[in-house]
Amino acid sequence: MPELRELIEETRQGEQEIVLNMGPQHPSTHGVLRVVAKLVGETVVEAIPDIGYLHRGAEKLAEGMTYPQWLPITDRLDYVSSMANEIVYVTAVEKLLQVEIPERAKYIRVIMAELQRIASHLIWWGTFALDLGAVTPFTYAMREREKILDLFELTTGARLTYSYMRIGGVRNDLPEGFIPKCREFCDLMEKRLAEYDDLLTGSTILEARLKGVGVIPPEMAIAYGASGPVLRGSGVPWDLRKVQPYFAYDKMDFNVPVGKNGDVLDRYMVRVAEMKESIKIVRQALDGLPDGETMAKVPRVIKPPVGEAMSMCESPRGTTGCYIVSDGSDKPLRTHWRAPSFIHLQLIPALAPGFKLADLVAIVGSIDIVLGEVDR
Repeated sequence: MPELRELIEETRQGEQEIVLNMGPQHPSTHGVLRVVAKLVGETVVEAIPDIGYLHRGAEKLAEGMTYPQWLPITDRLDYVSSMANEIVYVTAVEKLLQVEIPERAKYIRVIMAELQRIASHLIWWGTFALDLGAVTPFTYAMREREKILDLFELTTGARLTYSYMRIGGVRNDLPEGFIPKCREFCDLMEKRLAEYDDLLTGSTILEARLKGVGVIPPEMAIAYGASGPVLRGSGVPWDLRKVQPYFAYDKMDFNVPVGKNGDVLDRYMVRVAEMKESIKIVRQALDGLPDGETMAKVPRVIKPPVGEAMSMCESPRGTTGCYIVSDGSDKPLRTHWRAPSFIHLQLIPALAPGFKLADLVAIVGSIDIVLGEVDR
């Protein structure tokens, strides 16, 4: 954008430039992210993300752990979407073993993945509203998220990191009472989303704050490797659940919400619409849930043959991938995580210049990053 660069240069010549550290201890950075913002007045002329404050060497740890032992670590990457991370890991190992999981396990994984998507988007919706100065939406979002965590606790015994997926299926079948409670939640969540629209989505203040801010053209989104709501907000209808269906997604009828302008407002609208679609998917999966086993027959000691496998799933933040190299032992030779948050973070230096500092907060929030999978 030559005209934007000229405007920034003119601004720099007219006033003194200052450097402001946004984070790493600041709620608007959604974790331990530091953004070095160069400002002229309140106008951002440069924004550089600085990461690494949460680095734990998760991918390296896998080399010293057996395949089942590393499963709990995946929960702690994107800890807001633990189920999705477990799914992408066990699927990669299943590819190495050439194991086909039972139909019932496929449907249960779909149910858990979509409930996790709603829970993740609720955290995003509430915290994003807080970033913009609205307090009430956060309390609403946490109220509904607790209902999902109740369902997860009923099934797994945990509320954040679950270790529920297993190589070959799921740890246990859905417990008694889960299905009626899940249907009850879907009915409630549908009503709550209408309240959310009345409370925030239709607000003229929200539109004024977000419209035209942080525009990502579709060509730019594709070039940067964006995925999930960030890509779909730019009008690109790419959703792994539709393009390369896995588990039982090919049997589900749902829409892929897309934006038109690629701005912060579009990314907001896509995530809100995705929650409505996830409710539809959960209901269909509950209706079509087949009888049968929830675990395939797998060896007691997991030793995949020599080879490599790549698995991907549509997590709440985008296309999450797990790449594993096996040397035939009970421990992976190499693992690598494709983290959408890490990829999307690269967009900030391109999006921020020319906007105000308050707009930078909205831009970072609209990317929906989780630093656990950024730093790994």
